[in-house]
Amino acid sequence: MASEPNFELIGVGNPIMDLLAHVDDNFLQKHVAGEKGGMVLVDDEDIADLIHKLGGDFAMMPGGSAANATLGAARLGLRTTYLGKLGGDITAKHYLSNFREAGGNGSRFKHATMPNGRCLSLVTPDGQRTMRTHLGAAMMLDPAEISADDFRHTRHAHIEGYLLFNQALADKVMTSARAAGCTLSIDLASFEVVNVARDWIFAQLREGVDIVFANEDEAGALFQRLGDYEAQARELAGFGGIAAVKLGAEGAWIAQGKDLHRIAPVLAKNVVDTTGAGDAWAAGFLYGHLRGATVPAAGAIGSILGSETVQHLGAAIPEMHWPRINALADKLLIK
Repeated sequence: MASEPNFELIGVGNPIMDLLAHVDDNFLQKHVAGEKGGMVLVDDEDIADLIHKLGGDFAMMPGGSAANATLGAARLGLRTTYLGKLGGDITAKHYLSNFREAGGNGSRFKHATMPNGRCLSLVTPDGQRTMRTHLGAAMMLDPAEISADDFRHTRHAHIEGYLLFNQALADKVMTSARAAGCTLSIDLASFEVVNVARDWIFAQLREGVDIVFANEDEAGALFQRLGDYEAQARELAGFGGIAAVKLGAEGAWIAQGKDLHRIAPVLAKNVVDTTGAGDAWAAGFLYGHLRGATVPAAGAIGSILGSETVQHLGAAIPEMHWPRINALADKLLIK
């Protein structure tokens, strides 16, 4: 019998330090160009200017879409690692230390001498976040640095949609993971990502992707129509994998083959910040799926993590809540 992989999950994406600030809608209208709720790539100077306008009132914690999902899965018990490029500054050192402390293995990070990437997440009173990101060292990850060796002895690779801004890199990640025998999931990440990479996404779906995660905005951008999320989940699953269309406080639709599942939401008593909620949902689902749970049970674990995440500032769930979350997840895993 083949030996068990060293890692159950490898996340692939941009290891970004998150800067989080509460603002009102007037701040967005006055100082931030673009649509509320989206993510736009900017220069580091643009982030510095916004930070100046905030008056230094912000929190800092490690983030990045795939990293959030990977660390959430690690806290649930999966053996995880990560592929992305860290910088050479103190921010990068803090990032790597935090990743390891949360249970992730940091051996597959790549490194550059330039500053680490960072993302300013502006959170309005409705819990919505508008993000401005400078990728820093993360954008220096070159396709030539990626090979099947980065994915050896790993069962599943989870790729964040933000990589699709560099489609040559995304191509190399997908081909290398497939060459190593990994199953694959993609989180579409943002409607801006889908708008620039729609053809690429459909091409990869036709080639074979095991799990696709999309929220209602991303699914709408992909199919160029709003609403009808049940049908969109079915259409995504028609390519041969599992499709999860996440609806925030309304739960999710998950389709696999001819089966369709409505995943009920878990009520959040107090929505503070939606940053990382979709990533947390993916973490819960991947944990359940990779540990053999049914699709509805894996979706339920996703809902637990998503609901917990929105009740705290930033993507990380505080330490004190994990024993309760792990107990709930373990019960669902047994069913």
